Amino acid sequence: MPKKIRELKQWLRQVGFTELPGKGSHTNWIHPSYAGKLTVSGKDSSDAKLYQEKNVQQAIKEVESKQEQEKQEDE
Repeated sequence: MPKKIRELKQWLRQVGFTELPGKGSHTNWIHPSYAGKLTVSGKDSSDAKLYQEKNVQQAIKEVESKQEQEKQEDE
């Protein structure tokens, strides 16, 4: 069963992404450890497309791996 757009947004918030308003139903997400921005489109109650889920998961992985690298460098 596909995830809802609201669930993707919740995942991004939990990792520390900041939401910027976009045009229409689009929202842009930024994070200090993520290069560029991630755009999520659709109403909160809509089903997320498979590519949207993959993009969000990939962005979260990238942020988490960079945070782990920073932790290891600090030790």
